[in-house]
Amino acid sequence: MSQPFVTKAPAKINLTLHVLGRRADGYHELESLVAFAGIGDDLRLVPGPELTLDVSGPTAALAGSGADNLVLKAARLLAERVEGLKVGAFHLVKRLPVAAGIGGGSSDAAAALRLMAELNGLPLSHPALREAARLTGADVSVCLEPRARMMRGIGEELGPALNMPPLCAVLVNPRVPVETPAVFRALGLQPGQALGGSPHPVVEAASFGALLRDLRSARNDLEPPARQVQPLVGEALAEVARTPGCRLARMSGSGATVFGLHDDHVSAAQAAEIIRGRRPDWWVEATSLA
Repeated sequence: MSQPFVTKAPAKINLTLHVLGRRADGYHELESLVAFAGIGDDLRLVPGPELTLDVSGPTAALAGSGADNLVLKAARLLAERVEGLKVGAFHLVKRLPVAAGIGGGSSDAAAALRLMAELNGLPLSHPALREAARLTGADVSVCLEPRARMMRGIGEELGPALNMPPLCAVLVNPRVPVETPAVFRALGLQPGQALGGSPHPVVEAASFGALLRDLRSARNDLEPPARQVQPLVGEALAEVARTPGCRLARMSGSGATVFGLHDDHVSAAQAAEIIRGRRPDWWVEATSLA
């Protein structure tokens, strides 16, 4: 059997998310600082004659294993653009909650493209690979090289990787899916309408203190409509915010996952234990973000 290629598909966390407005074509213009967690899904590719996908893991039942899975979609889009592309069998171990605002499917798709690039000796800057990422989904491009950076537009404008100090965090999801279109509908912007609000701060990532200051002066504009769509988002935020040592509590993406930032890993781990004790049915993980 051919040696498998393996990679991690880390959770993507929107530390900030400003909605600038809605374009005439219906898409929303965003500005967001994203970071990637030390936890995620695992993806393996065994070279073979055809593209296949097998999914296992705690959240596999919700991820889907057919043509609608973004792993296969991304791989097929790349195969359509590179003649003679080597392919194979994917195995995805799904651990992240689905429809959770942490880019699980997008990160899985980006992981698939990384493995296909490695199998075929393609650089991640290859035009066909970049186009396949863009066509797969708005968040796939930023997940290709999972490093903290600013993301703008509808996800296609990526800033340089930031040398951000590692953040100690607890991630909490009440195990309820929140569909992004429903949250944007609740936001209620019409085509051509701007949202307003203060501009996104220029992020100073040299120290934890400076970064925390900038994060506090920013926001997630999708948090209020997400709380309307799913009130458990508000409950999760309250649980995170009340843990000892929490420096900032905020929702990621369009929800329902929320995060709390702490000074160190011990504090984050203690917060996770407290929340698990109060909410044993929720998904709770202490991790680092970078």
